Order: sequence, then C-alpha cells, then structure tokens
Amino acid sequence: MKKFKQPPKKFQPRGLSIVYEDHDIIVVDKVAGLLTVSTDRTREQTAYYLLTDYVRKGNSKSRNRVHIVHRLDRETSGLLVFAKSAEAKEFLQTEWSGFSKKYVAVVCGILPEKEGIITSHLTENRAHKVYSTSDTKLGKYAKTAFRVLKESEAYSLLEIDLLTGRKNQIRVHMADRGCPVVGDKKYGEKQPGIKRLCLHSASLSLLHPFSKESMTFEAKTPTYFASLIQKG
Repeated sequence: MKKFKQPPKKFQPRGLSIVYEDHDIIVVDKVAGLLTVSTDRTREQTAYYLLTDYVRKGNSKSRNRVHIVHRLDRETSGLLVFAKSAEAKEFLQTEWSGFSKKYVAVVCGILPEKEGIITSHLTENRAHKVYSTSDTKLGKYAKTAFRVLKESEAYSLLEIDLLTGRKNQIRVHMADRGCPVVGDKKYGEKQPGIKRLCLHSASLSLLHPFSKESMTFEAKTPTYFASLIQKG
C-alpha cells in the first residue's frame, strides 16, 4: 500500500481521523455518535459535510467534494470510505460486495457456539426497525460470520465478518441469537452505565478504484470494549 503521512490533528475534521488519502479516495475512522450523511434534523455535523469542507480547504467556492460509498450507523465507530469522484464511487460501489469488512463488537451474554454463521432475510417496518422474516420475497438475504475472541460472565467480545451489507444487519442478527450488541437501545435493552453502542468497523480490504491495488485499512478497537470484558 502507498505510504501515507497522516495530517496533524488540528487540520483533521472533528470526530474523524484520516487513515488514508490520495487523489481518488479518503478513508477515515469515525467516532461513535457522528452521522455519515445528513438527516432532516442534522445537516452539518456529518462525516460527509465535514469531509467535503476538508477537501475544499476552506474555499466555499471550490467544486471539490466527497462522494458517499457506504454508511455506518450513527452510533457505530470505525472505518468509512469516501470517493473523490463519481467514477471512483461507481467502481467502489459496484465491487463493494466482494470486499472484506470486519467488525469488532461486545455483545450481551455468552454464545454457545464460539464461531458460526447467521443467515436470515431482513426487512424493515414502518417505524424503520429491521427484523428477520421467514418470507423470502419480502426480505433481503443477509449473512454474518462471527468468532468469539474473549468472554466474561456478562459479555462476549466478537470479531464479525460482514458477508452481506444490509441495514442494521449485525445488530439484528446478534439480537436474534439472544445476545444483542451492548448499548443497543433499538434491538436490545437499555443498560444503565453503558456509554455507547459497542460496534466498531475495524478492518476493510478493497481494490483501489484506479490502480486496482489491494489495500487493507485498520482502525484500532476502542479501549472501552476491553474494559467492559474485564469488568464483566
């Protein structure tokens, strides 16, 4: 992979750490709590807005912008890739399903199997809550591989391979197993004292849109995850 010198922290957008950047792509490590793209309520405090401002280097008249390739849930931290051109975006999105995406999560409880694959068909209700359905025509096929890295009495630390990319897929599949992601108020239960959703995009392997070079990026697992396992 090409050498990349990370810019000084004071020049990086707040809530984002730039992992890699070149003429065609920009890879960042996003903090939990930051939206990927805007909503009706939030426009400016998003990864997309902050990175577009970053590539314009303070020039509001600049035509430079980033293009959205994929998204992370607001409360999920870790690796996000943006393209710097429509051509790069098109290539990355077309090839996205073939790229390797690994996550780290802390889930509630102990899984009887220490590794395995979860599959289901996922659909969404009117309240925007995703769930598994037996109706294969209604839902989209989803596949998640997991491996237990560490356990305590209350929690398990998992490495997860996202084999398809459905909305809220990991969160729904872990809840289906009776082990929701720690801090997941939507698919689990509210837990006093828990600071965040314990889901992190830790590793991403892709092909560069123009050089076709194989590139792997990593984002360090938050120390909070290990502290939960030790306390639990």
